[in-house]
Amino acid sequence: MDYRNANQQAWNQLADSDSLFARVATDEECRKPMQSLDGRGWLPESVAGLNVLCLASGGGWQSILYAAAGANVTVVDLSESMLRLDTREAKRRRFRVQTVHTSMDDLSMFADESFDIVHQPVSSCYVPDLKPVYAGIARVLRSHGLYISQHKQPVSLQISHRSERQQFVIGVEYYHEGPLPQQQDTAYRESGATEYLHRLDQIVGDLCLAGFVIEDLREPKRADYKVDVSHFGYRGRFVPPYVRMKARRVERIQANSMAAAPASSKIWTPGTPLLP
Repeated sequence: MDYRNANQQAWNQLADSDSLFARVATDEECRKPMQSLDGRGWLPESVAGLNVLCLASGGGWQSILYAAAGANVTVVDLSESMLRLDTREAKRRRFRVQTVHTSMDDLSMFADESFDIVHQPVSSCYVPDLKPVYAGIARVLRSHGLYISQHKQPVSLQISHRSERQQFVIGVEYYHEGPLPQQQDTAYRESGATEYLHRLDQIVGDLCLAGFVIEDLREPKRADYKVDVSHFGYRGRFVPPYVRMKARRVERIQANSMAAAPASSKIWTPGTPLLP
């Protein structure tokens, strides 16, 4: 079974079993959607009228909040069950949300420069190569458009088990290739899913090479000092599970304008702003 089929089945199962990962937006969240979507102030003050792609983001939470904020929303996901939650919640709230059943690394159905914002929750770990994902996002996102994403930290995916003293053991090599093996410590892992470890040079470096400038990078704190040692919040005290990034698509330079421009204008130097 390839990674797409395995992950499709895993996430269908999670959605159909009312998993915590398939929690739909609440009435209270919909009353203040931007507050729920944008705790760090990365989004524009208003997204009303903007075209937003919620990438690998089915489940009736993110898409519904963007729709509540007035955006034109398209949500992509590999899991039909997750997308059914978006359709159900949009219909119930009388929102217009377009759902597209596809993998995050295949956005061929969308035209160039279709979106103002692409927002992707933790999901890049389910594909073996980030380059086609980033290339697709760069193509469908307009110049200066925002790409907000969250990824699993490589060190978190390297943890294989705990010692008898509840110490976290790195049992997977940093340069591991192929699907991750089954591990005893399953905190921050989804049952039945096929996952891949992406290094920081791939998560961050390949994004820059795809045509993005990173404007902010954060590690969400998941440490909990009040829980038992078996709880994932205890692990969060020692191992950072996620990295969250705000990136912006650089200005596209047309081939004819490049040919007409003087040579000096083609070279970026420190101190020269990339964006107007």
